[in-house]
Amino acid sequence: MRSQTHKKTAAAVGALVALLASAPPARAAGPRDITADVLADRDVTLTGDTVVTVPAGTTTYDGVFRGEGTLTVRGTGTLVLTKDSDFTLPASRQRVRILGGNHPRVTTTAADPPAVTVERGATLQYGDGGTTGLIGHFPYGTPAFRLNQDNIRVDGTLRLSLRSAYNLGTVSGSGLITQPRFLWGTWDLTSGPFAGVIDNGTQTNAGRPEYATSLPNVRKVLNQGTWTVDTPLGETVTQRMDFYQREYGSDINVQSRPGSKVILTGQYSWANRGGDTDPSLSDPALNWTPAPKNVNKRGTNIKGANVQWGDGTTNRIFMPGTAKTVYINLLAARSRSLLTFDYDGPVTLGAPIGGGRFHDTLSAPGAGDIVIKGTKGNDVTFAAVQFYDGSTTVEKGAVLRLGSGEPGGDGGLYTRGGHYRVVNDGSLVVDNTSKPLTLPRISGSGSLTQAGRATTTLTGGAITYTGETTVERGTLALRGGATLAHSKGIRLTSTAARLDAGTAGLRVASSLSGKGTVSGAVVNDGVVSGGLSVAGDYTQSAKGELVLGTHPLKVSGAVRLAGDLDLAAAGIRPARTVTVLDHRGGARTTGTFKGLKEGTRLKLADTTYRITYRGGDGNDVVLTTDTASAAARVRSATTSTAQAAAPRPTDAAEGLGWWPYVLALGLLGGLAVTPALGMWGRRGGGGRHAAGR
Repeated sequence: MRSQTHKKTAAAVGALVALLASAPPARAAGPRDITADVLADRDVTLTGDTVVTVPAGTTTYDGVFRGEGTLTVRGTGTLVLTKDSDFTLPASRQRVRILGGNHPRVTTTAADPPAVTVERGATLQYGDGGTTGLIGHFPYGTPAFRLNQDNIRVDGTLRLSLRSAYNLGTVSGSGLITQPRFLWGTWDLTSGPFAGVIDNGTQTNAGRPEYATSLPNVRKVLNQGTWTVDTPLGETVTQRMDFYQREYGSDINVQSRPGSKVILTGQYSWANRGGDTDPSLSDPALNWTPAPKNVNKRGTNIKGANVQWGDGTTNRIFMPGTAKTVYINLLAARSRSLLTFDYDGPVTLGAPIGGGRFHDTLSAPGAGDIVIKGTKGNDVTFAAVQFYDGSTTVEKGAVLRLGSGEPGGDGGLYTRGGHYRVVNDGSLVVDNTSKPLTLPRISGSGSLTQAGRATTTLTGGAITYTGETTVERGTLALRGGATLAHSKGIRLTSTAARLDAGTAGLRVASSLSGKGTVSGAVVNDGVVSGGLSVAGDYTQSAKGELVLGTHPLKVSGAVRLAGDLDLAAAGIRPARTVTVLDHRGGARTTGTFKGLKEGTRLKLADTTYRITYRGGDGNDVVLTTDTASAAARVRSATTSTAQAAAPRPTDAAEGLGWWPYVLALGLLGGLAVTPALGMWGRRGGGGRHAAGR
């Protein structure tokens, strides 16, 4: 029997072998479906790729995953993990062996493929509000924090409902990662190609001293808690995403180590539509308008960090808003903070930069410095009075405007801080409508423009900038020893422009021109152009020069003259009478221009003039057409015309006919008339007078 049974068994085995030999080859096995195990709360040991399909609704899983393999979550529902799971990729798929970089910086040059995948339509939730429920494996001896080997791809939704501190490893995919509000857990977000949206409900560390976070593809961050950026030593971290805030109480904190920088190129805006998956703002103006319950107020705290807004390729300012909708704090930690503006077009900062605690931003001055980078097109307006105690640097090619020129948009700087100074190598424009400003300590090679109706006062002996000074409107005042001696030129470009030199007066070392008024005495050691009004004395030294303009120089005080007179304009536009200086005071004009004593004849183009210092109402400097020159021009016409046009004599020659005029012309022709000296003055080749003896 036993032998027969054996024979039957052998025959059956042979038949099975023959059947298998004739059957088509078997297909490779797909991912193992562990849905039933998960629904039954059974622990699962992975032995390769596995998949769980989550039904609609919420499924809470109290088991754990272990072993070697991958986990893919698909379906339409939510899978909630309540216990920590620890599994690894198969050894053949692990790429990370040794982390590069020196302590304390950690880098991963080629991350492992995802161990966990959340497909579109499905939701995986780590934790149920407690401290467990994370999938993670932590084999690396990374300093100060645990780097997760179980990287995750999120094309659906990953919800982080944990109160512990944790790390997700490298994140990829294009879905939504969300953390509930008021769930005081902290997650470390390291690098990855994730291209979706992050909804930060409580606390996210986007970088730490131990690693640099790089998220070049993240579309948006809905920041409803605190987003903290930090860096390792000597590392520049750039985060390009836009940030949005929906509820009161969110902020972005930036810290950095020595030699490091954080560059933020997006915009931190309010969101009133789009939900968690695509936050957006219906109207940019809402960032500047207070909303009920301050739900659109957001802030940033720069804590001893080197931060740059913009990278020179955008003009969307990082923090749009006013003091009622945003706050900005510069704080000192290991060092003072530095904030650089780097835009390629005009931007407006509508809020003050202070140094208080969170929303109480103006309780203390900001501890830091500001730089307006010299990027082409970088034009920054401070439409609020600033409250940081440090320096303000405007690099060559950049513009800083204090005030927007619109009501409610007045700006200014906090000048009482121990580190205050302005280094202006670009353009500084003051354009306040109502708030007067006082600015001490301005240096650099740049220009200063007074453009607003409100008065700007330069004070103290440290006004040393060397660029041009322009007053377009309103008043620029000098007080406390301030001068414009270093400025390469002063222009008052409209009749509404006023330069108030105070009791010390204005000494012109370079040039003064325009149409406006100088209030106070003027001493000209340089070049002054006509058309201006001087509400005070005018003294021209031997080094000075007055240039005739289309209108005379008007002076209400005493006039003392020396130096040169440039009359090129009179040669271009001849007239019978040209007023060079309209002396509106009662005193006599003293002194004369060099080589031009009273009555001196001078030829300008085809016209000969005589100069008088007693013209007009008795003390104006006036050029009048020389009588003999006028007669000569008359006789240069045809004989008949000359005879008809000749003026009747009014002296002893009357009745003698016209021959005395011929005799007079002959005598004049014998005089040695000095030829014109040219139409260009000694400064820049301008036309100077030609004087006859």
